[in-house]
Amino acid sequence: MNEQTLHIEGTVEDVLFRNEQNGYAVLELDSGGELITVVGEIGDIDEGERLALEGSYINHPRFGTQFQAQYCERKLPADAVNIQKYLASGAIKGIGPSLARKIVDVFGAKTLEIMEKEPTRLLEIRGISPKKCENIAAEVKEIFALRGIMIFLSQYGIRSKYAMRVYHKYGSGGRDMICANPYLLCSSGIDLEFRRVEKLAHDMNIAPHSPERVAAGIEFILSYNTKNGYTCLPLEKLEPKATEYLNISQKVFYEVYQQELRDESLFEYVRGEHEFVYLPDYYRAERYIADRICVLCDFSTMDEISKYEKMIDEEQLRHRITYESLQRQAIATALSRSIMIMTGGPGTGKTTTLNAIISLYEKQGCKVMIAAPTGRAAQRISDLTGYHAKTIHRLLEVEFDMTGETRFKHNEKNPLICDVLVVDEMSMVDVLLFEGLLRALRLGCKVVLVGDSDQLPSVGAGNLLGDLISSGRVPVIALKQIFRQAQESCIITNAHKIINGTYPDLTRKDADFFFFQRLAHSDVTQLLLELVRERLPNAYGFSPTENIQVITPSRKGILGVVELNKLLQQAINPPKKGVSEMRSMLYTFREGDKVMQMKNNYDIIWHKDDEDGTGIFNGDIGKILSINRHSGEAVVEFDMRRVVYPFDMLEQLELAYAITVHKSQGSEFDAVIMPILDSFPKLYYRNLLYTAVTRAKKLLITIGSQKKICDMVDNNRRTKRYTCLRHMISANGDTYEQIAKDRQILL
Repeated sequence: MNEQTLHIEGTVEDVLFRNEQNGYAVLELDSGGELITVVGEIGDIDEGERLALEGSYINHPRFGTQFQAQYCERKLPADAVNIQKYLASGAIKGIGPSLARKIVDVFGAKTLEIMEKEPTRLLEIRGISPKKCENIAAEVKEIFALRGIMIFLSQYGIRSKYAMRVYHKYGSGGRDMICANPYLLCSSGIDLEFRRVEKLAHDMNIAPHSPERVAAGIEFILSYNTKNGYTCLPLEKLEPKATEYLNISQKVFYEVYQQELRDESLFEYVRGEHEFVYLPDYYRAERYIADRICVLCDFSTMDEISKYEKMIDEEQLRHRITYESLQRQAIATALSRSIMIMTGGPGTGKTTTLNAIISLYEKQGCKVMIAAPTGRAAQRISDLTGYHAKTIHRLLEVEFDMTGETRFKHNEKNPLICDVLVVDEMSMVDVLLFEGLLRALRLGCKVVLVGDSDQLPSVGAGNLLGDLISSGRVPVIALKQIFRQAQESCIITNAHKIINGTYPDLTRKDADFFFFQRLAHSDVTQLLLELVRERLPNAYGFSPTENIQVITPSRKGILGVVELNKLLQQAINPPKKGVSEMRSMLYTFREGDKVMQMKNNYDIIWHKDDEDGTGIFNGDIGKILSINRHSGEAVVEFDMRRVVYPFDMLEQLELAYAITVHKSQGSEFDAVIMPILDSFPKLYYRNLLYTAVTRAKKLLITIGSQKKICDMVDNNRRTKRYTCLRHMISANGDTYEQIAKDRQILL
């Protein structure tokens, strides 16, 4: 592949493929008599247009040489022949080949200029009525507006997908609005990074201390920190960060900050002597969750637990099982309260207890729904309980409003039809998703939340499960007894040792938990590759892609996700003649590769047998079935759901032979291999090791330093996140213990 950036110009002869949503196109360009195949995200191109492109040539074994366009400057055709070809292509609704010829015969090379600036002159053309003239004029206005935005932004290297977002959000006036305030490009729905807008704003002579720049900068800092899990930031930390980053005075900061509060572009929550600053979505989410949790607690029937003793006894006899005391308490609490949380580590009987809760609710005629944050987590709870479960996104159903924004079909106006909702893997659920879920529940619906509070918090912002537990308002039953069958597993016993601060047993060679001491990076990677490619498949019959998962603490470094994925891809799925591949910014994707979706995509369409649906979500793991360079698309399968990805959307995927511990949450794998040597100290702590160990079902192998594992066990640093949800909940009323004591409820 030639990486040199080249410049070519020419006229579009034929558009072979186009994706109207994201602007990806495959076309043939006449450049000085040479026909060049061009691919890339270059917008809604039509035949007859003249393009100036920057990019590089790529060689495909099947489709030959193609020009991969990175940037595109659009020049509407200037001569009569290409103008007629452009209009005849159907670029403007209502104009076909015959009418195109008539218009160009009258106006010649000035046709497009007249259509833009003097559209009423189209009435001079025989066959164009006043109504048709009005429709064509409106269509021309929209086309020129979109193209004007694209041309304007392309001067600054801003790709066409952002121009389309501007157009969808602001319409034909989008360019004027961006010229007046370029920082609108940072707003929700357009989402261009603040740093990318700075050059454009500088060229427009926007003052560094302008309210528009300062407001966008503050919002950028808050938004950036949501990626670190923070739903808010203390004002005392936000102010110095913003003044330094934007190079402004305190006075300017507070002037803009106060105006942002008045406009409700920001929200402030006062906790004691500290003010916490929120973006609107996160403030409303935590505020709604807090209010709804308190309503659920107050709405509870407050039945005495003893009322359900007989029902639990009958359930024991029916299934020939004996529940231990905390299991009985969890079952009774779930039946007696409107909301409860059940936590516990592996082997403590959460699934057995949950089965009893669901069964007893169904015997009372209640409709029970079960949800989990990811597809793998939903499939796992379905397999364990025998009850059908859906992802939270699929349960709520995604739809699109008139502006193209996504929202959930089920909400306050269209609630879910259920009496009891069970949510598993609650440690993975972030505040925005939980807000959407609560909004979709009828007031009388009971909620049972299940999770392991010792696992890592959600990838999305918030510390939801931890805040709910520590608020004191929600009843929590923590299962602690490890059952005899589970005690036979070293994975489970070592997991409990780790979370209790005891070193795991690394000496056994006859169980399901193995440790190999390797103190050089090269030795770690060599053994890891041998295990994945040969030793585990030969000894256990495990598939390197289906059964084995490499999990590592870090993305970066020699033993990080990026480098390990490249090594594992070369070992498991190397280049082969006849196997198509496509290069992205980070990886070369190849047919047969194991991949992971890295962000929620609500609108992507999938097909499964006779079923269609939308949405592939952050953390979903799949396999590339095919790559078609001619159409510019790849087909990826996620748990039997097939999805077509235009090449420009491959940036949403990463190789998944190795994944981070955070991305592994909610999933279980037959065999897990974890390298633990040296990396970023902030990533080496007890909860992260515990989470990784509990991802393995049948076999866990750690490779690296015994000292580093012991250091992780010793480091009980909890992931701390700025959030006010716990305070919002507890500030609304008495704790569960206080309520129970006042009403003499049995705990």
